[in-house]
Amino acid sequence: MPDGPTYVVGDVHGCLDQTIVLLRRAGLISEALTWTGGGATLWFTGDFVDRGPLGLASIDLAMWLQREAAAGGGQVEALLGNHDLLLIGARRYGGRFLANWRRNGGVMADLKGLTAKHARWLSARPAMAMVGDTLLIHADATFYTLYGKSVEEVNAAIGAVMKEGDPAEWDRLLEYFSERRVFDDWLPGGTDRAVDVLRHFGAERLVHGHTPINYVSGAEASDVVRPLVYADGLCVNVDGGMYLGGPGLIYRVDEVRS
Repeated sequence: MPDGPTYVVGDVHGCLDQTIVLLRRAGLISEALTWTGGGATLWFTGDFVDRGPLGLASIDLAMWLQREAAAGGGQVEALLGNHDLLLIGARRYGGRFLANWRRNGGVMADLKGLTAKHARWLSARPAMAMVGDTLLIHADATFYTLYGKSVEEVNAAIGAVMKEGDPAEWDRLLEYFSERRVFDDWLPGGTDRAVDVLRHFGAERLVHGHTPINYVSGAEASDVVRPLVYADGLCVNVDGGMYLGGPGLIYRVDEVRS
């Protein structure tokens, strides 16, 4: 198992160039895109595709770095994001799923270029992960608790939805993913909901993407240079809004404590 620090990158949304800059600055990859992170672990929060121009190339980068890191003593992983789910659903089912994908910023180049290899890799991504006492999830939402009492149960249940392809279950999962910002401080019970989710999974805090920080703060995306820590320090948002013009965020899990 890797014994180095753990880094988390927020939603990529096809912004390949910005992602590469982030990884190079963190010392995780070289100019030639080889892994230089040693025993570090890198997690993407999901949503590789749509809205930005190079979604499939961003998946290719993650797949490449996954192999590179494994050979170099490190690890690269990614969570399942709702836009990844939308893309596969648009290809698999068409109809209302395709219409939903288009409404949510679908990029035609992603759909046309999606290969079976891309789809298999995306479909195999876990819905959540535990890093020490920190829970990693894509969405700032509570629906994960409906799929199980542990990280393993949730990943198995959502993995079954991806594999078995029941359109009704697929549609339900997409609807759940429309939830966001349920832990916000200003919402009645927001912090309490964060506490409930953390207790459910036995974690001390959670890190997520899904909601661009500038949507919450009101700042310009280009000014977002650090994660948003909220709900009495229990929640950390790392979605820097790259497709909105933000530089993106990459942070070490053990440093997002303030």
